[in-house]
Amino acid sequence: MTQDPGLASWLQLSLTPGLSPASLRKLLQQFGLPQAVLARKRSELAALVPPAALAALDSEPVASAVARGLEWSAQVGHALVTLADETYPKLLLEITDPPPLLYARGRVELLARSALAIVGSRNATQQGSANAEAFARTLSESGLTIVSGLALGIDAAAHRGGLQGPGSTIAVLGTGIDVIYPQRNAALAGEIAQRGLLISEFPLGTAPAAHNFPRRNRLISGLARGCLVVEAAVASGSLITARAAAEQGRDVFAVPGSIHSPLAKGCHALIKSGAKLVESAEDVLTELSGFRPSGYASTREAPRREPAVADTGLLAHMGHDPVDVDSLCSRAGLTAEQVSSELLRLELDGRVAALPGGLYQRLEKEGRR
Repeated sequence: MTQDPGLASWLQLSLTPGLSPASLRKLLQQFGLPQAVLARKRSELAALVPPAALAALDSEPVASAVARGLEWSAQVGHALVTLADETYPKLLLEITDPPPLLYARGRVELLARSALAIVGSRNATQQGSANAEAFARTLSESGLTIVSGLALGIDAAAHRGGLQGPGSTIAVLGTGIDVIYPQRNAALAGEIAQRGLLISEFPLGTAPAAHNFPRRNRLISGLARGCLVVEAAVASGSLITARAAAEQGRDVFAVPGSIHSPLAKGCHALIKSGAKLVESAEDVLTELSGFRPSGYASTREAPRREPAVADTGLLAHMGHDPVDVDSLCSRAGLTAEQVSSELLRLELDGRVAALPGGLYQRLEKEGRR
């Protein structure tokens, strides 16, 4: 394999233990591109590089890691995107700590597209996942690339929706790009690698670690023009992404929910603090100033709420908030056996979802797959 000395230099600096991305950027500012940095005497670098990192810079472990990185990047569909590349996302250059190097697998051209981040709870309700997928599909059809973090729940639904339109989707990983987490999304990750894009700033082989995911979140928001939160508890990682988006000067959007749902409280808190309340994809597109790709029709939006069926029988008594069997018995004037039987039928038909705690919730039309 013919090694690219420039790319090898980027890898050598980024893979040196103890050399933070911030320190690497300072070296670049002081001495120029990585090849120029590495051509300097080590004594010249000592002012900007910690002693332990300076000792590791030319070590065998770092050289082996560089070789692995070059071997990985030589495979079809793989790429290393550096701060000096034309393909480096322009929006990431606006954040305070852009990663010097990105590992990319898939359609690198998506990094140049206008994008929207969609994030939310890992423990999403069926309705929340359906909403996220519907928003993502419609926004992808309008030309926006959907960015999320490959987590369970809302993230996964957003990626699925993004893949259904020409905007496609970008998954930002909190692990090495060769480590898929969670494993339950391995098939989805494979599909994104084929038709969308996987990216990571972490070295190959980096395992899941709690402190990596907040770093991942700033890239999710940094790549996008705005961030939409669909279902989030008050102590949700999604709110970290939303805060990062606000700090980066991005628009923040939130989908409201039931006042009784813990997964709506995070969205409601965002709205109280200035996030834009949205009920449709059109609401998002209207707020993203200047974004209206050719061929987009204003009627192409995430369908507004419609009843799955006519409001007759038990469904008419459910409303849109979670409800228990006893309350339904009282409202409908039916026995517990009659209500339970009807709920089972509605659940099998995709019109009702069973929730923890013996509660049931009516599903909108978009929730039916």
